[in-house]
Amino acid sequence: MDNRHKGGLRPRPNIGPIGAPGVAPEHAVSSGGAALDPSRAKQPAAKRPSVMQSPVLVLNATFEPINVTAVRRALVLMLKGVAQAEETNHHEVHSTSKAIQVPSVIRLLSYRHIPQQSRALSRKNILLRDRNTCQFCGATFPASELTLDHVMPRSRGGRSSWENLVACCYACNNSKGDRTPEEAGLKLQRRPRPFTLHTSRQLMRLIGHRDEKWRKYLFY
Repeated sequence: MDNRHKGGLRPRPNIGPIGAPGVAPEHAVSSGGAALDPSRAKQPAAKRPSVMQSPVLVLNATFEPINVTAVRRALVLMLKGVAQAEETNHHEVHSTSKAIQVPSVIRLLSYRHIPQQSRALSRKNILLRDRNTCQFCGATFPASELTLDHVMPRSRGGRSSWENLVACCYACNNSKGDRTPEEAGLKLQRRPRPFTLHTSRQLMRLIGHRDEKWRKYLFY
């Protein structure tokens, strides 16, 4: 028996991600230790992100999409009275006194002026812009398997800017070394550019393509 059941204590419910299936019970095991039905033997469950980290589309007071945030941050904005939910999903989060439906789309209650360039220059945003794709070999990788490369090496005056930083896998980064792409025999998939309104909208569509509630706000 699971230790959590000893003493009459009930285990805490596991709040999984949106639409996460339940975990099937463990199959019987023979005396030799082998599963009776190997084809249905329980496999280790892959670690899934918490529902609190699910993406939420943020709209300005004018219903213009301006950002994507996590459920946790969206709930904070709602509880502070800064935003309200426009769309929700089937999950709920519970406090000591009430239950709140998890938002899928929120809208700010006061208009916020959003400058043309609203994203900070960071590794995370460079990878977002380049869609986790190495800009030399064109392969897509998890964020942990990517680094940033200065197209014009820093040793030659290359700056850390939107126009000079690209996502790069470690193999291409090692191959390029302290050279320009031309000197290393590499070719950029596309020229690096700063974030624009068009780039931000494209990324919002990419992040929320599975949520149909976003579609009417992103003008698919």
